[in-house]
Amino acid sequence: MSDMLRAPAETKYAEELDWLESIDTGPKPFSWRLSPRMVRLFILGSERADGLDREVPQKWFGDRSFVERAIVTLASDRGLLLIGDPGTGKSWLAELLAAAICRNSTLVVQGTAGTTEDHIKYSWNVSAVIANGQSRASMIPSPIMTAMEQGVIGRFEELTRSTSDVQDALISILSEKYVSIPELDDDNIVFAKPGFSIIATANSRDRGVNDLSSALKRRFNFVRIPVVTNKKSEAEIVRFRTVELLRRHQIELDVPPTLLDILLQSFADLRAAAASAGSDDEKLESALSTAEQIGVLEDAILHSNFFGDRSLQPQTLAGSLVGSLARRTPEDLAILNKYWHGVVEPRSKAEGGLWPQFLEGGREAIKTLS
Repeated sequence: MSDMLRAPAETKYAEELDWLESIDTGPKPFSWRLSPRMVRLFILGSERADGLDREVPQKWFGDRSFVERAIVTLASDRGLLLIGDPGTGKSWLAELLAAAICRNSTLVVQGTAGTTEDHIKYSWNVSAVIANGQSRASMIPSPIMTAMEQGVIGRFEELTRSTSDVQDALISILSEKYVSIPELDDDNIVFAKPGFSIIATANSRDRGVNDLSSALKRRFNFVRIPVVTNKKSEAEIVRFRTVELLRRHQIELDVPPTLLDILLQSFADLRAAAASAGSDDEKLESALSTAEQIGVLEDAILHSNFFGDRSLQPQTLAGSLVGSLARRTPEDLAILNKYWHGVVEPRSKAEGGLWPQFLEGGREAIKTLS
């Protein structure tokens, strides 16, 4: 893991997954490594009522019913589509599901305007074809085809960003569960083994980019992942990721709980302002998701560690927030300036604490960027 910038979930939690597999006595669909109950426990964490000899930490924070529906879908012959706003943890949930079910979350296709049918089926090693002709040995299987051959989970990120041709090719895979290779005379069909399924993600803000056809929608069970608005849940997510961040960067830095409260409150205020805005021009371009909060906090922590006194200060957090959210100039800066004068300033006078320093840091950042 020390040689990886970011280890996949099955590597990061390998010891925990081995232990869960060793005590798992539940029924397992197909070739699953863990039973559905253990998959849920791995993702949502253990409780005292589970009666385990060790604690299993929670890794994804959200409604239990979303996880259960996702697991049940993967135990059937339907694909799973996780849809929601940016930063709601769709990709992370998909990775955790694949890691727990088949110990391989890396069979991923990234949907873009440049994704082709070859990316979900197969392509050819040109030099091998020239030397020996077309054969299974000279074929380059896609991650999806590899998942079919191994009977494991394949992932398709940002499905709605891929073109209709690519989406149509996916319909036959989800329906027929095989891929034909017309270039070959023999051994020209790859059949999916039991356990194969696809987890796709889609950004709800991409509606209208490449909408899914009715035929493709029928092949998926939809699980909509909402933006986390519960302050307690959001605080747990931010704290969880902060601990991971400090451990990964080997940083020893104190993050005052009061500063986390200020960050959470600021995002709650900005979301409320966006909800009441009359037009898109009055909203920040940012989705104001929990992932955005974590990004702001990471920026502030790293800045404090490398250029500060290794303690997180309100001014640094405010500067990171403004710098991260001011993407359009001057529109976003005007919105942030209005928030700072209309909300942060009165709150700093009424509540005191670290708010006055946060107010000053934000003002300075806005002035610098203007």
